[in-house]
Amino acid sequence: MRLAVAAVAFALAASPADYVASHQQADGGFAEPGGRSDLSLTAWSVLGLAAAGRAPARSPAAYLAGQQIRTANDLALRILALRALREDATSDLQRLEGLRRPDGRIGALVNSTIWGVIALRGAGRPAGTSVRYLRRAQQRSGGWSWFLRGAADTNDTAAAVQALRAAGVSARARPIRRALAYLGRLQGRDGGFALQPGRGSDAQSTAWAIQAFVAAGRKPSPAAFRYLAGLRRADGSYRYSRRYVTTPVWVTAQVLPALARRPFPLR
Repeated sequence: MRLAVAAVAFALAASPADYVASHQQADGGFAEPGGRSDLSLTAWSVLGLAAAGRAPARSPAAYLAGQQIRTANDLALRILALRALREDATSDLQRLEGLRRPDGRIGALVNSTIWGVIALRGAGRPAGTSVRYLRRAQQRSGGWSWFLRGAADTNDTAAAVQALRAAGVSARARPIRRALAYLGRLQGRDGGFALQPGRGSDAQSTAWAIQAFVAAGRKPSPAAFRYLAGLRRADGSYRYSRRYVTTPVWVTAQVLPALARRPFPLR
């Protein structure tokens, strides 16, 4: 009887999309509990809700458009969010293309190049020389890092897989196969994925890995979904890990696309 009651209570608990949606602020942006609206968090919240087939209660487009852009990453995220809201992002796309360097890098980082490619391909624009840059940035381990010569991690690796697939790189291509092998080595016995070797599993790394496998046409591990299910809280949010609860809006927003099995860029 107690198990049945608990199951009903869990089913009636708020959904992850409800949780994210409930943290939209009066200015249209999204914030962590007790915090202020933030450009990056707003973009991630929009993308998470879009992946779940949910629209914000009110459009955050004006908030997003009014924020100062400091990095190529911010620009790419705003483009993806505006397009998810079906808003025009032409000027931002032109600005992003203008940040591409002769070697194909977009902005200052490997990470900003990854997200630049995802944003451009999401808008139907060519990735150009940035594909070659990303292929050259892959490390011997098969992973990618935030910046050149940095330590590889699952998050950047999974995002790079999505970027290359969006740019037309075959799922059977060597960079994709090596990347998936790298990700597989970081899956723990609990079913979750760690950010880097030696660290415990966490929700965001697990979500990113799921998206990478989906982007490559591979069935994600059921154990990864079980791990995420174990992190869900009654209010619909997700713990960062079994030990920690932190930035629950951001974590939950990034888990939503994985639950929907939708890689970036969202189609």
